[in-house]
Amino acid sequence: MKPSLSRRGLLTSAAGITAGLTLAGCGDYRPVSAKAANAKAPLPSYIPYRGVPTSMPATADGVAAGHLHYPAHPVEALPDGPPARGPAIDIMTLIFNPVPPPVERNVMWQALNRSIGCDLNFQITPVADYPSKFAVTIAGGDLPDAMLMLPPSQNSAATPGMLDALFEDLTEHLSGDNIRDYPYLANIPSASWAPCVLGGGIYAIPMPRPLSGGPVFTRLDLIGKRGLDPNPKSWPEFFQLCQDVTDPKHNQYAMGDPITAFDTVMQMLGGPNKWRVEEGRFTWWFETEEARQTLDAVHRMTKAGVMHPDAYSVTGKVKDWFGTGQIVINPDGPVAWNDFYTMYAPTTKGFELGYMMAPGWDGGEGVQWQGQSYYGMLILKKAPKARVKQILRAMNALASPFGTDGFLLRKYGVRGADHTVKGSDPILTPKGQAEVTLPTIFATDAPFTLYYPARPEVVRAQYAFQKEAIERLVPNPTEDLYSPTNAKMSALLQKTLDDTRKGIMQGRVPLKEWDEAMRNWRKQAGDTIRAEYEQAWEARHS
Repeated sequence: MKPSLSRRGLLTSAAGITAGLTLAGCGDYRPVSAKAANAKAPLPSYIPYRGVPTSMPATADGVAAGHLHYPAHPVEALPDGPPARGPAIDIMTLIFNPVPPPVERNVMWQALNRSIGCDLNFQITPVADYPSKFAVTIAGGDLPDAMLMLPPSQNSAATPGMLDALFEDLTEHLSGDNIRDYPYLANIPSASWAPCVLGGGIYAIPMPRPLSGGPVFTRLDLIGKRGLDPNPKSWPEFFQLCQDVTDPKHNQYAMGDPITAFDTVMQMLGGPNKWRVEEGRFTWWFETEEARQTLDAVHRMTKAGVMHPDAYSVTGKVKDWFGTGQIVINPDGPVAWNDFYTMYAPTTKGFELGYMMAPGWDGGEGVQWQGQSYYGMLILKKAPKARVKQILRAMNALASPFGTDGFLLRKYGVRGADHTVKGSDPILTPKGQAEVTLPTIFATDAPFTLYYPARPEVVRAQYAFQKEAIERLVPNPTEDLYSPTNAKMSALLQKTLDDTRKGIMQGRVPLKEWDEAMRNWRKQAGDTIRAEYEQAWEARHS
C-alpha cells in the first residue's frame, strides 16, 4: 500500500521530522522510551466551581452544566483586580474563524488586556497551517511565551524530549493542591488534565472539551413529516429508518458521510473507541470483527441508496446538506447543536433537531464513544518562576467559568459595542461577532457549558443527551498515553486505510482486502504502536 498525503499531512510530517532533527542536533533533545515518556505525575486536584446555581448542574462523571439564562448580576471573576500585571505575554495559537480585528480596533481585546493586567499578544495562524507553523517555530528556537500544542497523535513534533528541553515542567505549580492558587484552572476536570502529563511531569494546560462526545443529530421535523419513529431500537430498525426517510425525487437521503456512518454502526456493535484494552493487551478498532461487520453494513446502506449521492466524492458539505434537509441523520460535535439552529432555523420553517442514541445491533443499547477530553494544550517556554506564575495567573483568568463577568467578556465582549442584553442574556452585535473570535479558547477555557440564549429550551434537550451519553461512555484508553511510532506514522497509515475502507463501503473494493490491509498495517507500524501502548499502560498502572 502506498500512502497518499493531504497537504496538511505532508506539512505535518515533513515539518515534524525537521523539528526533531534540529533539536537532536542542538544537543538538548534526548529521545526517551515509551515507558519513560509515560511516567506518572500527580494530577491537579479537581475543585469544581460552585458560584452559579443551576437546575442542570455538572456532574463528577462528566455531564456538562446547563443554563437557560445568563445571571442578571454576573459574579466578579477577579475581585482582587488584574491578576497578571507585568510584561506582555505572547501566545501562539490557531483559529477556525476569520481572524478578528487587531487589538487597536478591537474593544473586546482591549478590555480583556485591562482585566488581565498585561497585553495578551495572540499570534494567530489558520488551523490548516498550524501544524507546520508549530514545527518550524520549535525548530527555529525563537519561542513565544506560550503556544498551543496539538495532541501528539496529530503532531509528530510534540515529543516528550522536546518538552523537557524547551518547555516548563509545571508540576510544582499545578499538581495536587498546588493548583488552589489558580481556582479556575482547578475547575477543569481531571480527565482533561491527564493528557498533559508526559515524561513524568505536567507540561501543559488543557483546553477542555465535554466527555459526552457529539450526538447523532436527527432532523426531527423531516422524520416527523413521514410519521416515523426517530429512535430505532436495533440495526434492522435503523436501516429501515434510513430507507424510509430517503426520497431521491426530493433530494433527501439518510446520511452523507461514510466515515461518520461507520462510527455510528460501530457504536451499535459496541466497538472499541480507537483501542480496546484487556488486562494490559491492546487491540486496534480496525482489527476487530466489529469493524468488518461495520464495513459490510455501510456497504449495504450505500447499495440501498440511503447515502447522499456525493457522499464519497465531495467533502466539506455534510453540515450544509443536513441543515438544508438533503440528509436527515448526521453525527457531529456538541457545539454544532447551537450552530445548526443559528445557521438554518431562521430560514427553515419548523426546523427541529433531535438526537439518536446508538441502539444495540440486535436490540438494547449501543455504546457512546467518549469525546476527546481536550482539544489541545498550552505549553509554556522555560522561564523564571515569577514569569511562569504571571502566565499561569493570566491563564487562570481565561478559564473563568460561566456566570462570571470574565466569561461574559471572553464570549460576548463589551456591553454596547459587542453585545446588547435581552432580559439578562447577551446578544452579539455585528461588531461583537467579529471581535469575539479572538481565540482565547485555544489558550485555555472554562469547562464546556450548555447555553443557547436564542432558544433556551434547546438546553434541556442538550442536557438530557449528556446524561444519556455519560451512562454509555466507552473511553479511548490511549488518549493520555504517548506512542512515538503512532505520532510519526499514524496519519500516513490512516489516510491509506481510509481510502481502503471507503472503497469497501462504496463497493469498489471487496471486503476480503481488509484482511490484507490489516496485515500491512501490523507490519508497517501497528505491532510497534501496540507494544508501545502496552509499555505506556504498564508505566501508568504499575
